[in-house]
Amino acid sequence: MKIQESAENYLETILVLKKKNGVVRSIDIANDLGVSKPSVSVAMKNLRNGEYIEMDKEGYITLLDKGREIAEKIYERHTFLTDWLTSIGVDPTVAAEDACRSCDRLGGRLPHRACDQRRDFHRYEKDIEDEIELTVNHCMLFESKNSQCDIAPGVLLLS
Repeated sequence: MKIQESAENYLETILVLKKKNGVVRSIDIANDLGVSKPSVSVAMKNLRNGEYIEMDKEGYITLLDKGREIAEKIYERHTFLTDWLTSIGVDPTVAAEDACRSCDRLGGRLPHRACDQRRDFHRYEKDIEDEIELTVNHCMLFESKNSQCDIAPGVLLLS
């Protein structure tokens, strides 16, 4: 089922507020998004009916699996674009705003692939960091036995 952009924004806001505050209520969403409480009430009713969220008797909102999946994808896209814009010198506040608008305009076509590539790159980057740490540890052990160890790009020289 295709979910509307405004519903995606509500789901992402719930995710972010939950991470930030531990709990989420309608008033928190209204304050964060700068919308009226009645608007949030209608949105929460629609999200409940679509089984994206649940709300307990005290008014605390929880993302259901379907809603969490969408919220995490949207959040990942926004984070990816914000990080990228910041890395090329855009002010972090402006980058966050532009990332949000860009994701909305792109409709998720490019960001999904870009986020997948970023995730794969970070896995590769972590493997390289682990390999470097292992190599340095080997050098330290080797040098502790009165030998010399030099690290050149792609080569470990022991003498």
